[in-house]
Amino acid sequence: MQSFARRLPKKDEARVYNGARLSSQLPAIDMPKAKLAPDVRKKLEAAAAKVMKNAHAPYSNFHVGSAVLLTNGKIYAGCNVENASYGMTNCAERTAIFTAVAELGPKIEIHAVAVTNDKGVACAPCGACRQVIYEFGPDATVFFQGASGPKEAHITELLPEGFRLQ
Repeated sequence: MQSFARRLPKKDEARVYNGARLSSQLPAIDMPKAKLAPDVRKKLEAAAAKVMKNAHAPYSNFHVGSAVLLTNGKIYAGCNVENASYGMTNCAERTAIFTAVAELGPKIEIHAVAVTNDKGVACAPCGACRQVIYEFGPDATVFFQGASGPKEAHITELLPEGFRLQ
């Protein structure tokens, strides 16, 4: 009789996901606690607030802006772009990151991300955005509006089990 029990990967065995090999062990990440200079953070937040005004949000009327600071010092901004097919909506964070990739290529590295919205309410990056931030910035700091005011978090605090295909 054939067993239908699912075999779990052994500790050091790689899994295959859509053709890519994934290690069953997560690499250790050094998380330096160097703070972003206050003037740089303000510049990043100002870029997010400025681009927020360009958001296309006719369905939710919730305008979001984001700016990403790359390790090369360049800042890229993006806003949310909604679509009548809601699943096709793109968040501000991913718009900013995809703009940077479109201009510089996939080897970008994110140092920090700022997110803002026009309602002044809590607005942390969604799960999809957290994974994209992690892919291009596993050591990134994220600034956003929390329930009780401005917050700052390391991406691994927001996405503790993020992954990158190596």
